[in-house]
Amino acid sequence: MDIKRVNHKQLKDKITDTDFIERLKKDALELLCRMIQTPSLSREEENVAGVVEQFLRDNEVETHRVHNNIWALAPGYDSLRPTLLLNSHIDTVRPSPSYTVDPFTPTISEGKLYGLGSNDAGASVVSLIAAFRYYNGWLSEGVEPKSLPINLVLGISAEEEITGPNGMMALLPALKEIGIEPDMALVGEPTLLDAAIAEKGLMVFDGAAFGKTGHAAREEGDNALYHAIDDINLLRNFHFDKVSETLGPIKVSVTMIEAGRSHNVIPEICKYVVDVRSTDAYTNEETAQILASVVKGELKPRSTRIHASVISEEHPLVKAAVETGSRTYVSPTTSDRAVLVGIPALKLGPGDSARSHSADEFVYVSEIEEGIQRYIDIIAHTSKYYQK
Repeated sequence: MDIKRVNHKQLKDKITDTDFIERLKKDALELLCRMIQTPSLSREEENVAGVVEQFLRDNEVETHRVHNNIWALAPGYDSLRPTLLLNSHIDTVRPSPSYTVDPFTPTISEGKLYGLGSNDAGASVVSLIAAFRYYNGWLSEGVEPKSLPINLVLGISAEEEITGPNGMMALLPALKEIGIEPDMALVGEPTLLDAAIAEKGLMVFDGAAFGKTGHAAREEGDNALYHAIDDINLLRNFHFDKVSETLGPIKVSVTMIEAGRSHNVIPEICKYVVDVRSTDAYTNEETAQILASVVKGELKPRSTRIHASVISEEHPLVKAAVETGSRTYVSPTTSDRAVLVGIPALKLGPGDSARSHSADEFVYVSEIEEGIQRYIDIIAHTSKYYQK
């Protein structure tokens, strides 16, 4: 008589959906604490990338790495389906000298988790990871991957705070090389879970006006400072023909000026800096060309890579956010969506932008928990627009 052995693991009851989400919340908080303990300044994210990578692998997610960017695909990828990129960043700015607590020691007090990067954007990172895991499944505990009509790509990026070349600008081409091109993106940043449908781009220009040196006591020389003032006034009073319906006019602000080497010498060169907040009415390259044509001197952008970003309120991703409780608004800050050129992107996440880059940065634990559920719901609601 043959005796069949019983596999008790196979007979074990699957954990409920509610139990799984509670586990995801617990894991997210623990991961964020480990991230805070691991310094992750821009260009120095190697160790924290390792923390995130190991966490994902320990939780049955197959990961890939490009520089210090970590990415993963949810099961069942199909190139014929639209692809949603879930993105947030692991790098931080340097801690403010005004911190009254250790920025690298995670501390929970009165429902707040303190630590550098907790709010910007660690809370979004761990919440997006939790949502990705929810759809990825947890086979060791009997939780099968969720079936979706869209592909999910998790992209945790580096160098966001400096819009560096080894962050999202390196990850996107790497994905494209293997045939993965996102059709839309959900960018995690502290927005109080509201939906930022647009943000202005940013360009910094170096301007210069030229003259001829001479003695200030005599009628000689050609004062470069006066030429610079003329050019600055031209910029101050210039208006672009086109105005963005969502972002309004392009904003041009002269923020620094430098000239002269002695009180009695006419300056032969005057340098100044211009801050330009661009819109979708023009490309950054077009904006730069137009402004350069306004002045008589020299005006050159340091970079044109931080683009304005606008997503239609009729896009499924925006509709899904509104359906799940978000209000739409225009964000005053930039993010990695600036380099997602041509990809409709929505910025949304737990935490408050007002706490970013501040001393004693914190995020409420409840905000992380709400963020996880909101991301799960937005993915579900977005998916219904692509069901056949």
